Amino acid sequence: MFLVPQSDPQATRSRQLSALPPQTARAIAFAMIVIVGTLGGTLGYALGSYNCADDCSTRSGVYLLIGAIAGAVGSAIMSVLALRAMGEWNEIRDRERAGHAPN
Repeated sequence: MFLVPQSDPQATRSRQLSALPPQTARAIAFAMIVIVGTLGGTLGYALGSYNCADDCSTRSGVYLLIGAIAGAVGSAIMSVLALRAMGEWNEIRDRERAGHAPN
């Protein structure tokens, strides 16, 4: 554990105001996009190979690709919306702390 002494100028300097969400939230959102894309691909592959008697590797591959893209795009849209909302909440909170909140 690292303790920062109070005489350190970095500790006393206030952080810059930013609408960006925390880096941890962005990393979690990226991980969720990858996970949901993988699950969408798995579901697409399962649907492509369902009721298939012969060699359906092309059909399964196309369904896998469609499922992965659909899952990743849908998850990315939701992540962007959630991260923007989080950034706005942080900005509102910072304004309230600075005494510039709307009445």
